[in-house]
Amino acid sequence: MADVDGVWDTVTKTPMGDQPAALTIKRDGDSFIGVSAAPLGDMQLLDGKIDGDRLTWRMEMKLPFPMVLEADVVITGDTLSGGIKAGAFGTSPITGKRRA
Repeated sequence: MADVDGVWDTVTKTPMGDQPAALTIKRDGDSFIGVSAAPLGDMQLLDGKIDGDRLTWRMEMKLPFPMVLEADVVITGDTLSGGIKAGAFGTSPITGKRRA
């Protein structure tokens, strides 16, 4: 299983431009809890699941409009990459690095 704990500096490439966020992740068995701190507001990481090197979770975005986001990423060492599905807007790529 991947080492997932820590703060991850991420960028999601969305139709509204690059969206930076700091993901704080804390493992709890084969699940995790955390928060995404971003300029448009913080979102709790909900239903966090760990499957080997793969993490999935959802977030309830409030701004600029309410929407459920679904994340699916792979952890490789101190980097992560994957996608965040935003309903009809499709899936936006996300990349990140763990803070030292």
